[in-house]
Amino acid sequence: MRVLLSSEAQADLDALPVVIRARVLAIFERLAAWPRVSGAKALSGVWAGHYRIRTGDWRIIFRLVKPNVIVVRIKHRSEVYEG
Repeated sequence: MRVLLSSEAQADLDALPVVIRARVLAIFERLAAWPRVSGAKALSGVWAGHYRIRTGDWRIIFRLVKPNVIVVRIKHRSEVYEG
């Protein structure tokens, strides 16, 4: 699968510290192997239909639109689920 970023996710990625950005890019490589990805969790409520994967205190929110994985947000855990 191809991993694509929404404009919001691209802005989130650009704003990340370099060390965190490297970890997030490694997660993107894992997401390309969907569905063989460990640690992904289906979300509910406002985020129903999306999944999240963690790297430390950072969350990567994505959805599947076959044949792509679309990353919609990359945020710190304290901010990501806010409306």
